[in-house]
Amino acid sequence: MSEAPRIDTSERHPGILIARGDWTLAHAREMLALIDSAPASAEDIDGRDIGRLDSAGAMMLSRYAVKVGLGLATVDVKPMHQPLTETVRSICENPPRESRKDYGFRRMLERMGYAVEDYTSEVLALVGFLGLTLKTTLGVLLRPARFRLTPTVHHMEQVGLDAVPLVMLLSFMVGAVIAFLGATVLRDFGAEIFVVELVGIAFLREFAVLLTAILLAGRTASAFTAQIGAMQSGEEIDAIRTLGLDPVELLVLPRLFALLVMLPLLTFLAMVAGIAGGMAVSVANLGMSPDMFLQRLQDTIEIRHFWVGVAKAPIFAAVIALIGCLEGFQVKGTAESVGERTTSSVVQTISLVILIDAFAAMWFMEMNW
Repeated sequence: MSEAPRIDTSERHPGILIARGDWTLAHAREMLALIDSAPASAEDIDGRDIGRLDSAGAMMLSRYAVKVGLGLATVDVKPMHQPLTETVRSICENPPRESRKDYGFRRMLERMGYAVEDYTSEVLALVGFLGLTLKTTLGVLLRPARFRLTPTVHHMEQVGLDAVPLVMLLSFMVGAVIAFLGATVLRDFGAEIFVVELVGIAFLREFAVLLTAILLAGRTASAFTAQIGAMQSGEEIDAIRTLGLDPVELLVLPRLFALLVMLPLLTFLAMVAGIAGGMAVSVANLGMSPDMFLQRLQDTIEIRHFWVGVAKAPIFAAVIALIGCLEGFQVKGTAESVGERTTSSVVQTISLVILIDAFAAMWFMEMNW
């Protein structure tokens, strides 16, 4: 039979309270009533007569002891109840204090060091993955029968054909904006005609390939990471290795070859769309005929500007494919890791593409190309 909890006063020492009965969750109402009617102070509490004790009862006993000016550490209990009361006391009477976060100079140095170490490891991993991919590519070139044409064509459709409307629309709008801003500035000098050179050189050398690479970095690199990351979470890549197949040959090379083929083509379409946007603004705002625009473009723009822009496309394609696939392989196996790696792949790809484009622009300028 369960006995209700109660608190009695010792006959010999009125300042000593004696806890009796079962201090369990089933008697929570009675224990709350005992706490409400507890005296203002007491010398000690004797809990050796408690029959049954659970965590709820130990918590209520702790609240009772604190209310009378004591603590659960002063309550004498049976040896079998001692571990429970110690655990409850450490939680209820000594809650862990949250340490203040250090936002000072040392914490800043710590975050900077961690970031540098993380970026260094990412760069080393990318270089190693590049070497592994080149080795696998060489093996496929030596044995062309291992080349997987069907997956490559499938990825060419995904990364290339499906991206054509977005690439051309954005390139057209950016070309129109550049022409409008250029005409606004050049009008003060009576040199609106030079808008043709501005739009042509800007898109042939820089904007077409850069816009296309950034769009594919956000669209394609994230897709590669999510696809391979989901396979990593589902242990499909381990199954591929168990079957004796090479995941790099099976998953990376088709995506890499697809981007190497499609990014230069998308860059060419972006060039055409950007120049078309500049021509539209020139015809609408500057009173220039389409024939005049195209004729001046042909007379003033050299073919080397086109080759400078297209030459950067394969490099950007390799960066997008390698980072997207590498981040997918680095997924730890959880949905949260897939999201983190997808975000990381987009950030790394866009940053590296812009950095490479900046160095390439300075190099071509120094070479007078």
